[in-house]
Amino acid sequence: MWARVTSIGLKGMEGYRVNVEVGTYVGNDSFKIVGLPDAAVKESKERIIAALSSLGYIFSGNKIIINLSPADQKKIGPMFDFPMAIGLLLSLHEVEAVIPEDTGFLGALSLNGSVQPVEGLLPAVLAAKRQGIRRLYIPLDDHLPILDFEGLEIIHVASLKDVIGHFAGQWTPYNLKKEDEVKVERSPYLDFQQIIGHASAKHALEIAAAGEHHVLMTGPPGCGKSLLAESFPSILPVLTKEAQLEVLSLYQLSRNSYTQSLLPPFRSPHHSASGVAIIGGGQYPKPGEISLAHRGVLFLDEIGEFPRKTLDMLRQPLENGFITISRTHATITYPASFVLIAAMNPCPCGYAGSNAHYCTCSPKQIFTYQNRLSGPLRDRFDINLTLRPVDLTAADGMPLQGEPSSVVRERVGQARERQYNRYGEEICNSRVPFEVLLSKTPLTGTQQSTLQQQAIKKNWSNRTQIKIIRLARTISDLQGSTVITDQCLNESITLNTV
Repeated sequence: MWARVTSIGLKGMEGYRVNVEVGTYVGNDSFKIVGLPDAAVKESKERIIAALSSLGYIFSGNKIIINLSPADQKKIGPMFDFPMAIGLLLSLHEVEAVIPEDTGFLGALSLNGSVQPVEGLLPAVLAAKRQGIRRLYIPLDDHLPILDFEGLEIIHVASLKDVIGHFAGQWTPYNLKKEDEVKVERSPYLDFQQIIGHASAKHALEIAAAGEHHVLMTGPPGCGKSLLAESFPSILPVLTKEAQLEVLSLYQLSRNSYTQSLLPPFRSPHHSASGVAIIGGGQYPKPGEISLAHRGVLFLDEIGEFPRKTLDMLRQPLENGFITISRTHATITYPASFVLIAAMNPCPCGYAGSNAHYCTCSPKQIFTYQNRLSGPLRDRFDINLTLRPVDLTAADGMPLQGEPSSVVRERVGQARERQYNRYGEEICNSRVPFEVLLSKTPLTGTQQSTLQQQAIKKNWSNRTQIKIIRLARTISDLQGSTVITDQCLNESITLNTV
């Protein structure tokens, strides 16, 4: 007696179809799971036996073998409890039903037969859709958003009894109502209007938000670097539905909660964080801070205090928007498309170039401190800002000045829509392939000549020249221009080389 049902296995965010093959034979009582199961999967047999026994099913006198195919992929976690139990019931003819191959099952089992949520349930559901699953049975989970995909019927169940009843046409699935549209609250982030001064820095951050450009801010302690960075998410557009599911999937895989599902994530790790914490890793690699900041902001305060080895690990994800982690047991790729905002002091004491404080650092100490950021990493910052302290006494008693974040966010959203329409996908100027960028908005001959002369004079790398063109395109988008103007090109040169 043999049966097969379908489930989904995960390798990071990527999923693959798992065929749960169950064979029952007359013989001594035994229960064996094969197909590279980890400890949690091996322990499934105890949960399955207890859960089915609680429903009145008895398996004495049977030799049971469950094969999780493909057999060369490591199976991790209790996600396969549910499909293995269904396959066992079918194999023993305790349940008479014809289950198509495009019907899948995901979930863990409790000893009383209830179906429990598991870590990574959301990415598994997204993977099931990509694998062509048409109907999917999953446990009820209050932490999941309402999932409504075209071509995929999702049936939420609370116990094995619900599933068996559904096979027999005696149970109706739960009707989960869609939530009303959630109003976006910007209270977690400081509003731009509450920051006194720094008008040019705010404008530069608006450009960074519109084109997803990376920013390095340098200035003495207390000049407002951290304040500006922490207010930066308030001008970012809300996440699309696809982006929300991506972010929630990464947080599930890392076993972190994410409550602000509509808002872009903001991560600010301490400079004592290890390379594994920043990049991700472990025996079975988990997402790190750069992946938890996906579709949002990674803020590295006092970036000069981070280990140089850790900082250099950022070079590849800053360029490609993903990180590949190789370990003995697995090679996992996680998305890591984020805006990097970094802040640092000009020297160890923090007051080099200040008119208000005396700098106690020697030229050698300043040079060594500045070199904590390698040249290739510095070259990946699109905007370089030098900040000065604001005279608060002059602003004392004055009303709030400048635009609120909501107004800036509206402009940023419009600029991004122009980019999406131009490239035919949700991609910004900082990440679109350079040949696509130039094919859509080429520079004029005069602009190319000007840029080339500046590059020779200032010894710019090819990457620097490309960054300037990308910045100029973003500034033009904010202004609503269909071409890159000379004024936008000059402003991008200023922003990149301050």
